[in-house]
This record gives sequence, structure tokens and C-alpha cells, in this order.
Amino acid sequence: MGDVVKDEYQTDYVAGQDNISPFGLDLHAPVFPITAIMVVVFVIGTLMFPEAAKALLDGAKLDIIATFDWFFLLSANIFVIVCLALIVMPVGKIRLGGMDAKPEFSTMSWFAMLFAAGMGIGLMFWAVAEPVAYYTGWYGTPFNVAANTPEARDLAMGATMYHWGLHPWAVYSIVALSLAFFSFNKGMPLTIRSAFFPLLKDKVWGWPGHIIDILAVVATIFGLATSLGFGAQQAASGFNYLFDTGSGINVQMAIIVGVTAVALMSVLRGLDGGVKILSNINMSLAAILLFFIIFAGPTMSILETLWVTTSSYVANIVSFSNPFGREDEAWMRGWTVFYWAWWISWSPFVGMFIARVSKGRTVREFVTAVLIIPTLITSVWMSSFGGAALEQLNQGIGALAENGITEVSLATFQMFANLPFTGILSFIGIILVLVFFITSSDSGSLVIDSITAGGKTDAPTAQRVFWVVMEGAIAAALIFGGGADALGAIQATAVSAGLPFTVILLVMTWGLLKGLTHERKLLIARGEM
Repeated sequence: MGDVVKDEYQTDYVAGQDNISPFGLDLHAPVFPITAIMVVVFVIGTLMFPEAAKALLDGAKLDIIATFDWFFLLSANIFVIVCLALIVMPVGKIRLGGMDAKPEFSTMSWFAMLFAAGMGIGLMFWAVAEPVAYYTGWYGTPFNVAANTPEARDLAMGATMYHWGLHPWAVYSIVALSLAFFSFNKGMPLTIRSAFFPLLKDKVWGWPGHIIDILAVVATIFGLATSLGFGAQQAASGFNYLFDTGSGINVQMAIIVGVTAVALMSVLRGLDGGVKILSNINMSLAAILLFFIIFAGPTMSILETLWVTTSSYVANIVSFSNPFGREDEAWMRGWTVFYWAWWISWSPFVGMFIARVSKGRTVREFVTAVLIIPTLITSVWMSSFGGAALEQLNQGIGALAENGITEVSLATFQMFANLPFTGILSFIGIILVLVFFITSSDSGSLVIDSITAGGKTDAPTAQRVFWVVMEGAIAAALIFGGGADALGAIQATAVSAGLPFTVILLVMTWGLLKGLTHERKLLIARGEM
């Protein structure tokens, strides 16, 4: 039976076979030096010429958004449709790592790691600021509805959920599933190029594959720096709010240095002793914070907001997803296109990390967990934080009601100020941001190191240390180069890195479907399915 269908995805290539070993390291010859040089040059150039760097980033961001807004939206829609189809397709029975493979982590630890890596800092940064911004018209409103109206409130929550729901997790699912399948089921290196084997065959181990992996590293490190920059800004605002430390560039730089140092210690402890423990701490703190806001805040209003968020999201998801002829083009370009570019630039990092911890899951279990469960949890989170903030606005309570959004990174703490035990709540919020910060940096270094080591997962620790330091350096350089508009500089890098990788993701999606279909035929022929 085993000869009925030939396995076309067999390769003699071994992870790391082209590596070089200077100073006891284990480096993939073209990928590591090229990406390392590009990153170092970017950091030095941004620090030496901050104004020129900012102008270049801003110009690239505006040009990309104006030209390719439709492309980002259309691509994200494709990823969602494919993921939903995978849940019900017969290939959903395929198990990552083989039909007898067993999961390496408990379900709860698995959820904690994929959720902490996927969105942590962003949820803390935007959960209050985004719904308030849409409701008040701070930077436009969805569908150009009148600000500060009941319709604006409903659309504010629906649009917020749209940006944090199925679409981003579909992007992550495509990358993670592709990497896990080709690595665990086909024995290929755990690196982005492996997902292109159905298209390029053994040429993927040459320069076409080198270019794919270089783009993946660039997208990853700049997408990661976007979140680290957000985290530094929010933690600085929180410390200033509680302890009057100031929240300027120097404070943000100090936070980046401190968090990078802790991330280094986590790196030295490894996946089980570092990221796993921190991710579990993350989930515990996040749960405490969430339940406190639900029960100490305007509970009935939050429960009502949960219904509003869900119903508005479902009712408007098609309209939100429309890439053509939008009346709210300015809002769509300012928010949705940035978010899609950000998720896509993050996808190599989050996707590879999720792949690393998902061996033993079936395709159906994997996609359902990665796509549906985080979306449900995010709905509760956004409804709680956003609902509490909007209720304060409606009641005329606090700084957000009086002044609107004056500083995005401060919005969450301004909402906390009108709840019991403000100081403790804000302190837990800061700690949560910092731990999310550390897990993102640690997980990111693990992923980038795997790509730049030719897909090896046991490369020397010194290489991960290098990437942890570089991630912190890029975030610091962006904050320094952006100056007063550091947020704009951070967003510009995500958009610039996301565009080329969107093309790679689309091709990867085709390769994944082709690979899973072929695998199912093999398993049926062998009597294993």
C-alpha cells in the first residue's frame, strides 16, 4: 500500500548542513551575516541620523499604505477563509509530527505560550485607547459615523474586535501550520523556506530560500521591535503615572535596557525554564487583572459591551473587510492597514514559535485553538477594558472623559484611575506589560536564531543572546529616531516590513494546501487514515 502514492516531499537536506562555525557558533552562512549586518547598519544609521531616518520611514509608510491598502485587506481575507476551511476539510485529521505524535505541553501551557507570544503587549496598549479613539473620533471613525453617538460606540467595539480577532490569528495560523507540517511531518528544517518546497523543490535550499529567510528575519525583528516600542512607551507612562518618574525617551531607553537584561536571563534558562514559566505568569496576571476589572468596574455595562462587541463584529466583518470603494478610507488606512501589516510582520516570529510548541496536535485542533480560542478571549478582554473606559466617558468620569486621548500609552492607566485600588491595579498592569515584553523578546530571539542557524533548534545560546540584544537595540533606535513621534516611527517599520512578507505568505498558503492534500493521499494509501 505504501507505494501507491509517492511522497514527493522527501529531501536529503539536513538542517544546518551549510552552516559555518566561527568562534564555536553555528551560523547559516548567507542568512546570518546578511541579516546581522542589515540590522546593525539600521541601528547605527538611525542613531546617527535620526531625522533622516524618520523622514525615510514616514515616506515609505505613506507610500505603501496609499498604494497597497487593498492588497493588505484582500490578503488577510484570504488567510481567514483558508483557515476556516481547514477546520472542516478532511486534512484536519492530519497530526503534526505523525499520526502517533503526542503533545509536548499541556493544553493550558500551550494556550498561555501562544497567547503571550501573539498579542500580549498590544492588548495592554490598545484595549482602552482604540475603542476610545474610535468613539470620540480621535483619528476618524469607522464608516465615518458621527463621533460620541450610540452608533459610534457599537462600531468602536466591533472595529476594535475586527483588528484583534480572526484576521490576525489567521495570519499566525497559516505560518505556524506551514512550518509545523513541513518540519515535523516532512523532516525539513524549522525555517520559513521549508514551506516553499512544493513550489521550488530542492532549489529552496539555495539562494531563493536564502532570500525568503532573510525577508522573514527582517520582518520578524522589525515587527517585534514595534511591540517592544509600544511596551516601553506604556511602561514608562505607567511608572510616571504612579511614581512621577517622567516618561521621556531616557526613561523608555532605561526600560528597554532593563527588560533586555531580564530577557537575556530567560534565554539562558531555555524554553521550559524561561518562556514557559513567564508565559504562565503572564496568563495568571492577565486573568487577575481581567476579572478585577469585570467585577470591580461597571459589571453590567461590561457584560452588555461583550454582547455589543460580538454582535457588531459579526454584523460588520464583511463591510470592515471590503478593500474597495470605502467611504472611510482615511480611517481604514490609518488603522486597519497598519494592523494587518503589523500582524504580517510579526507572523514569522509568532508562527514559528507556535509551531515549536504545537507538535502532536491535529490540524483541526491546531487551527481551532489558534484561530477561535484567542479570538474569544480577546473579545472578553477588549469588552472589559474598552467597555469600562466607554462607560466612564458616558458618565463624564475621569481624564478620558474630560480631555479625550492626550497620550495613547497613558489611556489604560487613566481608566484604572477611576477603579478601586488604583495603585495596585496600575502596578499589576505595568508588571504585565514588562513580562509580556520579556516573553516577546525571548521568544523572538529563539525564532530568529532558528532561521539564521539554518533551521536548527539547538544552536549555541550565544546566538540567541545576540538577537535579544539586537531586538532591544532596534526598539531603542526607533524611539530615539522617532523623538516626539516615536509611535509613528514604530508603525512605519511594521508597515514597511509587512508588505514584502505578505507576498511570501500568499505563496506559503498555496504550498500548505498542496502539502496537506498530498499528505492525506499518502496516509490513505498507507492505511493510516
